[in-house]
Amino acid sequence: MSDGIVPSRTAVLTIDLQNDFLHPEGAYGRAGQTADQILALPARIRPVIDALRAKGGTYVSAQFTLVPGPGGEPLIAPHLKKLRPFLAKGDFAPGSFGHDLVNALAPADYTVEKVAYSALYQTRLEYILRATGIDKLIIGGIVTNGGVASTVRDAHLRNFHTILLSDGCAAFRQDVHDATLLSLGSVTEIMTCAEALERLS
Repeated sequence: MSDGIVPSRTAVLTIDLQNDFLHPEGAYGRAGQTADQILALPARIRPVIDALRAKGGTYVSAQFTLVPGPGGEPLIAPHLKKLRPFLAKGDFAPGSFGHDLVNALAPADYTVEKVAYSALYQTRLEYILRATGIDKLIIGGIVTNGGVASTVRDAHLRNFHTILLSDGCAAFRQDVHDATLLSLGSVTEIMTCAEALERLS
């Protein structure tokens, strides 16, 4: 395939596009913590996933996880508890509705439970990528300055080539999103979802 995208060695990787972030009945929806630019992402990314899969590529979903402790109380990092005090028992719990990938993107070929910002930190993602011969990632999701940026930088450190979908990721503020894209330009290729589709055509 032209421009260096070999579908069999490429995966679309989405970050945190799950019900607890996006669905009105999810943890963030119930707390009124949402943004139109975030809700628009699944419909933008889906055609890229479909195009890559049609040529033999892979779709991996990394989903933020709060590990339930005894009695179901989640293990929440102190900084996150301070940042998001509304997070409670059952939120982002494996197997729950809130933890699930949004319907518009489901199902993924592989699902990775992620416990911190980066999808590569203490997860099985790198194992899956190495085992399946994938060395290029097309990345989208939320939030641009959090999970997305951390994953892009970690992938760069591990010698995975990345393509960041500029309109396939979003933050709660547009200026923060724009500044993050600017800062990531030295470690990733950046293009729109439409440009990625053109590359895959």
